[in-house]
Formats: sequence, structure tokens, C-alpha cells
Amino acid sequence: MDLFLLITASICMLLGLAGSILPILPGPPICYAGFLLVHFSSYAQFSNSFLIIWALVVIILGILEYYIPTWGTKKFGGTKAGQRGSLIGTIAGVFFFPPLGLILGPFLGAYIGELTHDKDDTKKALRSAWGSFIGFLAGTFIKLITSAVMIYFFVRAVI
Repeated sequence: MDLFLLITASICMLLGLAGSILPILPGPPICYAGFLLVHFSSYAQFSNSFLIIWALVVIILGILEYYIPTWGTKKFGGTKAGQRGSLIGTIAGVFFFPPLGLILGPFLGAYIGELTHDKDDTKKALRSAWGSFIGFLAGTFIKLITSAVMIYFFVRAVI
């Protein structure tokens, strides 16, 4: 049974790393599942505080994933309408057009939001949408780094 848990946990870690890049898989939560699986085997034991801290990191990261494109929109000069559009586009994209919706949703949401604010300024709308896309890339990078660190702790604990 321990070997099964170790193999399944290892698969979770690899899927979690892939999910950090691919919008269809929730990367860090899958990596965390790998932590839990190996914790219940004889190969590695993590402290309760370690597991709680990583659970909080994964939850916070999951929440931030929706707000980082909005932050990017704001940093690139987007108005409140563009920021709201980015957030709405992110949520709608996840539910209605996965996996590409997670990439295109914030971009299109920010663009449409800016156009509803000022119909004549398409250049500003594109800049705002670009900021949303940069925010998406930043969120992906953060998920990738988080998953890589989780894999590091996993490998260190098992070996």
C-alpha cells in the first residue's frame, strides 16, 4: 500500500507541475494532494504545521489566481471598468470556455470593460487587456514556482 501511495503521490506532483502551466489542471492543489498521499505512507512524514502552511499557501494562491490579471490591468492603466471586466472575464472564462477561457477571458474582459468606459480609446483598451494578459502570465509563473518548491520538499522528504 505504501508503494501505491508513493507512486500516486509522485504522479500528483508531476501532474501538479504540468497543471501550473496548463490552465485545465489546478497545479498547486494537485501537488498538495501528493503531499497528503505521501504523508500517509511510511516514506515521508510532514509535520501538521507544514501541511497547514502549505494548505494556506495553496488556498491563497487559488484566490490570487483570479485577482492577478485584474492587478495587471490596473498597473497598465486600466480603469475600474477594465479591472471589473478582467475579473468577470477570468471567472466566465474558467466556467464557459476552459482551458483557453482562462487565458482569453481576462484579456477580452478587460478589453470590453475598457470599451464600455470609453468607446473611442481602443489603444487604451488594448493596453489594459495586455496588462491583464501579463497578470495571467505572472500568476502562471507564481504557480510554477510554488509547484516546483513543493516538488523539492516532496523529493527531499522521500529520499
